[in-house]
Amino acid sequence: MSPAAAPASAGPLSASIVVPGSKSATARGYVLAALAAGPSTLTGVLDARDTRLMRAALQGFGVRFTDLSDGVVRVTPPERFTPHDVHVGLAGTIMRFVPPLAALAHGASRFDGDVEAHDRPVAPLLLGLQRAGVSIDHPQSLPFTVQGAGRVPGGAVTVDASGSSQFVSGLLLAGARFERGLDLRHRGGPLPSRPHIGLTVAMLRDRGVAVVEPEPDHWVVAPGAIAARDETIEPDLINAATFLAAPLLVGGSVTTAWPDHTVQAADAILDVLAALGAEVVRRPGEVTVSGDGRVRGVDLDLSLTSELTCVAAALLAVADAPGTISGVAHVRGHETDRLAALETELNALGGRVQQTADGLRVTPAPLHGGVFHTYADHRMAHAGSLLALAVSGVELDDLTCTTKTLPDFAGLWQHLLGQR
Repeated sequence: MSPAAAPASAGPLSASIVVPGSKSATARGYVLAALAAGPSTLTGVLDARDTRLMRAALQGFGVRFTDLSDGVVRVTPPERFTPHDVHVGLAGTIMRFVPPLAALAHGASRFDGDVEAHDRPVAPLLLGLQRAGVSIDHPQSLPFTVQGAGRVPGGAVTVDASGSSQFVSGLLLAGARFERGLDLRHRGGPLPSRPHIGLTVAMLRDRGVAVVEPEPDHWVVAPGAIAARDETIEPDLINAATFLAAPLLVGGSVTTAWPDHTVQAADAILDVLAALGAEVVRRPGEVTVSGDGRVRGVDLDLSLTSELTCVAAALLAVADAPGTISGVAHVRGHETDRLAALETELNALGGRVQQTADGLRVTPAPLHGGVFHTYADHRMAHAGSLLALAVSGVELDDLTCTTKTLPDFAGLWQHLLGQR
């Protein structure tokens, strides 16, 4: 794909942005609805590559999806799951949330995906399933095969989830369907992205599943039915943050819907933007972020908001002082090694970025135009789009990867800049 110049801003912003539903909540909602005791209706679901692949994966097991209207889907679980081959694309949610469901099918289900997905870690999740009594062929990485027996014994399981909180969430989502439930412990390095586990637990409890946390890094799920439930999916606040960060680079303000109560890391996201120099104003149901075109160099602990790593690195590259990002070692195992990619791409444009054990050290330097490679990673594309607002001549080699979580990112970005 030929590189294309990223849109530039003609001046300070004054925009209101509508961001679609959360990918994280949509994926969990689909899986829980597939495992439930009856049909569920989900409103506000995200329609993007990852969620379409999730639907296709679940449909192969016999789950029926009925589109009632735009963003409203009726999900009907089958009487029994039928095995099939699953294509995960580049979606961590599919490769980590669906194998436990596949274990409940009667027969073998092979999982594979995009070439880049072969490098994404999945072994701890599969090891956890094996400890719960599931037989798995090649449980190290994609491709692997789950030998479904129609039942999972469950019980006590210990995993090292320091590489991804999804190793915990994937097991928790199906734990109530295991014969002995699930007594899950994390043993290893710091657990990343805890708010995502909080989202999983909250959605389970909303469906009547008994989940207790006797101590940190320990979850107990009682066996039993997962209730059918109609629910509304919140907007994706991490995607929204990309747009809210723009005034820090060109000035002006951006407003978007923002839930008053949420299990997403809403406060942590806004705290990051404020630390970087933004003015944040909350009102019931929305937030407005304003900036004056200057970014403050600061030290950021993104352990709760690691999906902001790429956006934060792009902002710090043009800040008024050096800054650091910490608490994000695990993003080396995302769609690409994000720390290596950011170091390479920002330095290629004249930056001074150095990897650390768990993040980046960023020293501002004069940047110049050039091609910013996205590595088929939507968050890298978000970073490059932001960088182009501050640096003339920045081109992106691929913007289509943004369809992974935001199908009309290009259109929304043009709207943000007043070009649509």
